[in-house]
Amino acid sequence: MSVIPGKPGSAAAAELPDPDRADGEILVEGLLTGICATDAEVIGGYGEPRGDAPRLTIGHESLGRVLEAPDGAPVSAGDLVAGVVRRPDPVPCAACAVGQWDFCQNGKYLERGIKRLDGYGSERWRVDPEFAIAVPAHLGDLGVLTEPASIVAKAWEQIDRIAARAPRAGQVALVTGAGPIGLLAALLGVQRGFEVHVLDRVTDGPKPGLVADLGATFHHGAIGGLGLRPDVVVECTGVSDLVVGLAGRVATAAVICLAGISHAERGSSVNLDRIHARMVVENTVMFGTVNAARRNYEQAVAALAKADPEWLARLISRRVPLSSWPRALDRRPEDVKVTVDLTQ
Repeated sequence: MSVIPGKPGSAAAAELPDPDRADGEILVEGLLTGICATDAEVIGGYGEPRGDAPRLTIGHESLGRVLEAPDGAPVSAGDLVAGVVRRPDPVPCAACAVGQWDFCQNGKYLERGIKRLDGYGSERWRVDPEFAIAVPAHLGDLGVLTEPASIVAKAWEQIDRIAARAPRAGQVALVTGAGPIGLLAALLGVQRGFEVHVLDRVTDGPKPGLVADLGATFHHGAIGGLGLRPDVVVECTGVSDLVVGLAGRVATAAVICLAGISHAERGSSVNLDRIHARMVVENTVMFGTVNAARRNYEQAVAALAKADPEWLARLISRRVPLSSWPRALDRRPEDVKVTVDLTQ
């Protein structure tokens, strides 16, 4: 799965040599990789190729089977494995030095399939033991959800820590956006015992049913019509008006986690002074989150292992063979999570 960052139409299946041992001591047979908006953004100019190489192998949502592993590694030959995306900066900064590369302070981190490191979208890849995440055999292909689940595992970890600052009577969570991240965020909310509500713009397709079968409530329409004052919000759309509007419609001492990024340049008609005052008076916390540390990947695997496998399987709405993987970038109304089968 190869692209030239910043060059639309450059996506292709390219012949590559076997991965260099310098890329990691663990040799993996690639099975699946997930496709998300970041992969499309790499083609649009977000990514950086490795060194002087003109092309970048993408694929940061990984699943593979171990072919070779050194003694003492967290996985052995035959095990399923997912690879961590981010690598600490070489300095390293204070956060990277203690394994929290997701909080890198100087921006010199690297990312597999995104920033100056080839990704996992190939028939063979390597990874160092520090960045190899064991996936239980019973998860099978569902292990490809490990990386996106790690994003919401980190989000919920931070939410739990912040929410502990104040007692609360309610356990109501609102997730805005019913894409893969939003649905996984809803899953982890349900697992925590929250009354979960999901807001999305769609009215049909698989998403309303996925929300309902999770035991959550699906909503369509404007935030003002929900009649909710949630204790927790996980915002996954990046729509600026929605983000700002949320701040005035939550419970006292609520926690709002921003997990979506807006790329639109448009003004907002929301009265920011009123929202600001409301947040101060009601002790609201709003924070952003991106990427994940190793422990968040492990939390993600634990959450996936507890989930209904039939429900998780419905998240993977389409599989595309490696030989024609650029078709995975096409967005279809019925898509939830699209994967590329690296064995075909």
